[in-house]
Amino acid sequence: MNAKKITALVCAVCLCAAITGCAKEEQADNAEVAETTTVQEETSVRSIELKEENFKELGRTYYADGKIYCALSGTGAEFTFTGTECSVTVMGDTNSANPSMADNQARVGIYVNGERVVDEMIDNLTETYEVFKSDTEETADIKIVKLSESPMSTFAITDITVNGKDVKPAEDKERFIEFIGDSITCGYGVDDEDMNHHFSTKTEDTTKAYAYKTAEALDADYSMVSFSGYGIISGYSDGEKKVSEQTVPQYYSKLGYSWSQNGSFVPANIDWDFSKRQPDVVVINLGTNDDSYCKGKDDRCEEFQQTYVEFLKTIREKNPDATIICTLGIMGQNLYPYVELAARQYSEETGDEKISWLMFDNQSQDDGIAADWHPTEKTHAKASAKLVEKIKEVMGW
Repeated sequence: MNAKKITALVCAVCLCAAITGCAKEEQADNAEVAETTTVQEETSVRSIELKEENFKELGRTYYADGKIYCALSGTGAEFTFTGTECSVTVMGDTNSANPSMADNQARVGIYVNGERVVDEMIDNLTETYEVFKSDTEETADIKIVKLSESPMSTFAITDITVNGKDVKPAEDKERFIEFIGDSITCGYGVDDEDMNHHFSTKTEDTTKAYAYKTAEALDADYSMVSFSGYGIISGYSDGEKKVSEQTVPQYYSKLGYSWSQNGSFVPANIDWDFSKRQPDVVVINLGTNDDSYCKGKDDRCEEFQQTYVEFLKTIREKNPDATIICTLGIMGQNLYPYVELAARQYSEETGDEKISWLMFDNQSQDDGIAADWHPTEKTHAKASAKLVEKIKEVMGW
């Protein structure tokens, strides 16, 4: 091959290499642009669609009309995301979300990475809270919790807006406990250590009560079905008249109960879907209000016992594999013998051995007394410690 042909061939090879190099560089530039565009789209400001697959449910929450409704104590939603901003909008109900109903408004707590950053009474029909803001992208766990109980007020989460990516539900914990109770479970008056003061949702905080503390101590998820003043056969009474409309069993299979209206949301009309998640343990703490009616009278105590047995059968029907623990005693132990008798009778009648009982210590004035003679957080902590040991004993945790 002569020199001219060799030179021409070398030039052709160099030209092809140059063209290929330019094409690869252009492809790399385009890929970088595409990647940048994708990242920008992922971290754009947007509302999270309020549907079940996007959130971890806390307690008996309800999805409808593009909203997450929260009624019972401890209900709410939890999720994680990576980004720079997050805001939450809630809708109060028409009866309580106004200044004239200060003692009945829903109380909401919002947590970021375990720290409570919002603690508010919902006194307007719509409230928006900026819960997280950062100059740099961070991964955050956002948890929205209803701190107050359901009869007086509910709220709905109507919008969650984030500037971020990787939005996903918080992970379920391996253990799940359901608590059935009254004002003690709700945390009635726990933020008001004056026994002469009366009920207000402003001083109610279920996260400071024994049930929530027990779930935290055992690293368990929870659900609470509890109403202040409610019982097995009677709500709180003057001792003469049975308050039969204030009983927990009638609402156990429902989403809850509230006399306050939140649009078309009526918890007592909504059947709860027990298949969503079955508890490992069901703790019942009822009888304190019944005692105000029973007053040690044999016929009334017998009615309490028999109705308790029937309620245990309902609980077992809905939760076939759970261990049931029957408790009483923080605000009085008068009916505890009948609680234990009911548990034993139920076990004998059905052959069900996955049931146990526990008498709480009566509250001590040395630990303080909260509003309307309710337990203080110190008393709740002691009750929780006793319950934790009982659960560990029967469950082997």
